[in-house]
Amino acid sequence: MQSLSYSQLIRGNRNFRNLLAGQFISELGNWFNFIAGLGLVRFISGAEPMAAGLFFLARLLPFAIASPIAGTFVDRFSRRQVMIWTDIARAAVALSFLLVTSKENLWIAYVATVLLHTFGAFFDGAKNAAAPNLTGKEGLLSGVALLFSTRFLLMAIGSALGGWAAAAFGYETAFIINAISFLASAYTVWLIPEEATRDEATAGRMADKTAREPFVKELRDGIKYAFTEHFALTILVLNVIWAAGGGAVNMIFERLGGVHFAETEGWNPDVAVAVLWTVTGFGLAGGMFLAHRTSIYLDRKGRNYQFVGWALIIHGLLFAAAAYMPTLWLFAVLLFLSRLIIGVEYAVQETMFQRSLPDMIRGRISTIDRGAELAVFGISSYVAGGLMYYMTPQTLTLFSGILSAFAGVLWFIRERPGGQTGESV
Repeated sequence: MQSLSYSQLIRGNRNFRNLLAGQFISELGNWFNFIAGLGLVRFISGAEPMAAGLFFLARLLPFAIASPIAGTFVDRFSRRQVMIWTDIARAAVALSFLLVTSKENLWIAYVATVLLHTFGAFFDGAKNAAAPNLTGKEGLLSGVALLFSTRFLLMAIGSALGGWAAAAFGYETAFIINAISFLASAYTVWLIPEEATRDEATAGRMADKTAREPFVKELRDGIKYAFTEHFALTILVLNVIWAAGGGAVNMIFERLGGVHFAETEGWNPDVAVAVLWTVTGFGLAGGMFLAHRTSIYLDRKGRNYQFVGWALIIHGLLFAAAAYMPTLWLFAVLLFLSRLIIGVEYAVQETMFQRSLPDMIRGRISTIDRGAELAVFGISSYVAGGLMYYMTPQTLTLFSGILSAFAGVLWFIRERPGGQTGESV
């Protein structure tokens, strides 16, 4: 299938441009919030590992729990309205971090984090379900790559700016920027016509309320599809295995950057953590930008199957090797290479996955997959916090990389060349 280039999609698709702009703005604010929220928890708790672990759990587990419900919701109701109202709600919640001033009210930060990411599950479900309709089949690969690359690029830029803003102006500034970013995102989504977010058949079915199945049945049907369709189950299990290892990265960055390298090399803790997230973001974004050209090559050579498996294995082994790096910058080099590879792989894999899903069920399946991944990611982050009392962050890095690499092994076991792996990218 002919695939639009990045420039062709952006120049020729106004609705996608608006969605991309909204994500760009809100993700920038999100990373300001992440660095500031983590720094606030670290400062008030006295750098307790379990306090950081609880913060990571509050970011990820609510998203995971809400995702299946959110997916069913956005398949039944207006995806555009869901995105607008959840952005407005998140703007209000973001300001509640300003109330956290001592250990006695640290719970506000955790509750606000839970609410932000619960609403985020509904926003992401609506965005991911609408994106293929906005891009069309020819623009899907470029659209997926652009949406995720800008998210990861903002991980880099937002982390860097968030760390700098927290160090220079205090955490309050970052929280205010986060709130403003959600309002700006809501405006850009408002510019997208309602009818552009669904195909005609699904829109007609949604308009006919008598044709709708009960909410619980649609939720159950989505879960059944995810666990009975071969390729959907492969992606689900693959992402869960990856997250079991990858979830530790939150605690690895916090302890290596915020504590270890801060002590051994004199880094400011917030800046050191921000550096690691910045490198991660640039690596993932770079991989996403390379995905279009890589996909053309893989299609021509017929090597999509081999690429997905080996990319997962190699990226995990590179991250494991980073455990032996003695300085922050050497660690960052292997971290960048690992994330560059997984960025390309994820764009190829996600495009295959999205193309395999019918529009009427896409919101449910994509959020069930994402929710399961983030549930394991959040639990892994929390467990990693407890493991910090018994092992070094370098040892945790080694285990994290090896476990993440096993996702590639699972791919080779479940899928075969020429088998049912969704439409060819």
